[in-house]
Amino acid sequence: MANIKSAVKRVEIAERNRLRNKAYRSAVKTLTKRCFEAVAAYQQSPSSETLRAAQTSLSTAFSKIDKAVKRGVLHTNTGSRRKARLSQVLKSLETASAP
Repeated sequence: MANIKSAVKRVEIAERNRLRNKAYRSAVKTLTKRCFEAVAAYQQSPSSETLRAAQTSLSTAFSKIDKAVKRGVLHTNTGSRRKARLSQVLKSLETASAP
């Protein structure tokens, strides 16, 4: 443990930030998993209700990713990559089931 007062404070701040970042990362992972599950449900039984549920989960995941990027928890490119992967999965199913 640090002996200098400013170093002690930096350790406390780093721990606080680590826990906050961990919460954001966990929420992003959870919402991403829910989005993939909603897309899988839409793939199993394509209907307007399951499509709406998938789009809602996608919107929620996008919102949380954007907030994590804004807070500095995720890098900008990481957030963009995750959003692109989510939208790519849903878009491919929508175009496949459209014709």
